[in-house]
Amino acid sequence: MNDEKQPPSKTGKFSILRSLWYRSRAEALDDAEAGRSITMPVARSVPPLQQVLRRLAMALLILFVTTLVVWLDRDGYNDNSDGSVDFLDAAYYATVTLSTTGYGDITPVSDTARLVNIFIITPLRVLFLIILVGTTLEVLTERTRQQVRVHRWRSHLRDHVVVVGYGTKGRHAIEVLLAQGIRKDKIVVVDPERTATEAASSDGLVSVLGDATRSDTLRKAELHNAARVIVAPQGDDTAALVTLTARQLNKHATIVAAVREDENLPLLKQSGANTVVTSSSSAGRLIGVSMAHPHVADTLENLMTYGRGLDLVERPVAADEVGRSPRECRDLVVAIVRRKKVIDYTDPEAASLQAEDRVISIRQAVPSR
Repeated sequence: MNDEKQPPSKTGKFSILRSLWYRSRAEALDDAEAGRSITMPVARSVPPLQQVLRRLAMALLILFVTTLVVWLDRDGYNDNSDGSVDFLDAAYYATVTLSTTGYGDITPVSDTARLVNIFIITPLRVLFLIILVGTTLEVLTERTRQQVRVHRWRSHLRDHVVVVGYGTKGRHAIEVLLAQGIRKDKIVVVDPERTATEAASSDGLVSVLGDATRSDTLRKAELHNAARVIVAPQGDDTAALVTLTARQLNKHATIVAAVREDENLPLLKQSGANTVVTSSSSAGRLIGVSMAHPHVADTLENLMTYGRGLDLVERPVAADEVGRSPRECRDLVVAIVRRKKVIDYTDPEAASLQAEDRVISIRQAVPSR
């Protein structure tokens, strides 16, 4: 028996190389597909038509300057047809010289005209070609640049927030996240409407166009690497499907979902949401409170507006607060969270704070920077 290791066969090497090629090709196709559905934030938005018109104006300006230079030195040029060079001949010469190498029917014959061609017209020709070629290359490389940006973004995105739905609920949720200090590059918006994703991109957010009930759409948003998920679509049925799909992709993320009707709250809980907010019933209760106690409603609105006036926050118990009553804390404690159970501060169970507790308190808002 020969114990020496046999070198890998050429067939084995070819199989490995072929597998690596297919894998890189699949990643490239995945990035290309993602590039068509993922919209990166734009620092400044210039309409394509405006860009083309701007470049066209620059090209026409160069053409006019060249025509003027040739016409002012028209005595140094010879027209083979009639011997003289007028303004039309100067414009014709400038056009064919900038776009091609010229046809030879109008030629510089004096030393001055030749020096002008060398030091003025030739640089203008180069600049003219740069403008034309630059416009073409920009159109051709735009998709490639988008794919590179998407690939770089996906490779570095971790522990971010995915917001499904960029309607009224989604926008206000993002406003609160930004007020809490979360950076825009840590927020990804998913919406089936192109107008919504374009609006999110204009606001400086990365957006994914697609149906959030499909796992491939949520994978483009890197939901499997997200820390938190906000589900705020238009319908309760969509919210349930999105929550279920999100929980299957990410077992550990905190999912907060919004529903319109109270009867759908248990369904969202069963689908995997950690917290469910009923928007319609909450709005109805706020309307009812406003009828009887209008100033109470104003105070509640103040508490729900993060970063202004008073804030309702959740925080861990400080070391010097352990063993004390909630009334002895430095801020106004309204409830405590003990073993995932919310206890009112008047409950006898909340008489003494424990180290593992979390307190829900009202404090002076700190304006976001």
